[in-house]
Amino acid sequence: MEQFLTDYIKRIKAGIDDIPDTTAHEIASAFLAFRFGLYANAAKECTHAIELLGAGTPARSGAYAALKKALAIVLANAQDLDNSQVTADVSLRFDEQERTYTAIKLAPDAVEDPATLELDNALVLVYAAALIASPEDEDAMGEHRKFIVRLLAAYKKALGIA
Repeated sequence: MEQFLTDYIKRIKAGIDDIPDTTAHEIASAFLAFRFGLYANAAKECTHAIELLGAGTPARSGAYAALKKALAIVLANAQDLDNSQVTADVSLRFDEQERTYTAIKLAPDAVEDPATLELDNALVLVYAAALIASPEDEDAMGEHRKFIVRLLAAYKKALGIA
């Protein structure tokens, strides 16, 4: 799954490599806060990162839209977890254009838990964006690569990877 993650990062890099450093740092902070269970902080960081991303540049709007949706999904989950709500919100989903930038693509009949799939795709996209665009957070993000690889490994069979 290491190679799968590496290939995914290469695939989306062109769409998000121009994110400004301060925005990229906010994205990294959002991921790290969520990862450490600091859900109120994660929600704040996601909100700020979404605001900083704005509308994106026209050539990058698809990638930016997908990243903003990923941050919105992480935000919703962070708010739910901060409020001890354990039922996942399934109202936020990647649309077909945004799904171009997700790592885990499954046939609809192979999806057992849509909310978890959306959150997992959001976390992978937020991680990859931070890794690509925030040189200042590269070491911190690198320390969480195994978490992302393990997350992806849970989908190995469904993705048809031997």
